[in-house]
Amino acid sequence: MELMDKTINSYFDVWLGPRDPRVKGWLLLENYTPTFIFSVLYLLIVWLGPKYMRNKQPFSCRGILVIYNLGLTLLSLYMFYELVTGVLEGGYNFFCQDTHSGGEADMKIIRVLWWYYFSKLIEFMDTFFFILRKNNHQITVLHVYHHATMLNIWWFVMNWVPCGHSYFGATLNSFIHVLMYSYYGLSAVPAMRPYLWWKKYITQGQLIQFVLTIFQTSCGVVWPCAFPQGWLYFQIFYMISLIILFTNFYIQTYNKKASSRRKEYQNGSTAIANGYTNSFSSLENNVKQRKQRKD
Repeated sequence: MELMDKTINSYFDVWLGPRDPRVKGWLLLENYTPTFIFSVLYLLIVWLGPKYMRNKQPFSCRGILVIYNLGLTLLSLYMFYELVTGVLEGGYNFFCQDTHSGGEADMKIIRVLWWYYFSKLIEFMDTFFFILRKNNHQITVLHVYHHATMLNIWWFVMNWVPCGHSYFGATLNSFIHVLMYSYYGLSAVPAMRPYLWWKKYITQGQLIQFVLTIFQTSCGVVWPCAFPQGWLYFQIFYMISLIILFTNFYIQTYNKKASSRRKEYQNGSTAIANGYTNSFSSLENNVKQRKQRKD
């Protein structure tokens, strides 16, 4: 294992250049192997989990879901607060910020972004709860792609560009996750479900987040600083892939359902109108028949 880690690290050093020494020895960052293994295990569970649960009763998980979602809500809120205050303390430039000019604020950003990276490992539990509850329809290509890639991407971010321009997407995403995990935590309580109305707007917020991240990342391309350009181009490409997948999800989930409900309503109205017309015609025919019998 040690030999494999050294070989992989040497390849990364050749491809991406020297790592940021400020994260040397940090938990899970020294070698890529643990992150890769976690990702492979995640994909194996996604594949085998539904097969294992096929003939079993779904688990409720209600109590643990409330605790889990509350925990991620608080963690997301902490990360959002720390990132915002760190950016203000370091006087970060919105258009382009390198990784070594923020002073002590850079270290604050690095520490909180490690938690952001680690939260992507915790969020694998989202999928595992879907499997245990047999909500397999929620395990979409978008869901698996997003969860499996984020942990790996942020391992590389933390080793090479752990602060500076990397802050923006994580800050927006932490804010969105405060809304999202608070929603899921409340929805685990049946009595609260009738009062939860903002699920649709969470997806809209995610799409706005991706667009804003592309804009802010593009600023670093147009008005460059010492932040490595390759990372900016990669982030733009990745955000575009998420926009495509999330837009498809939004259309499938909300627009098509709304269209289906409108059709059902229209069909129901036609049936009522036809029913009224037919009844009126029958009544009219009965009256005519009675008059004919009297004659």
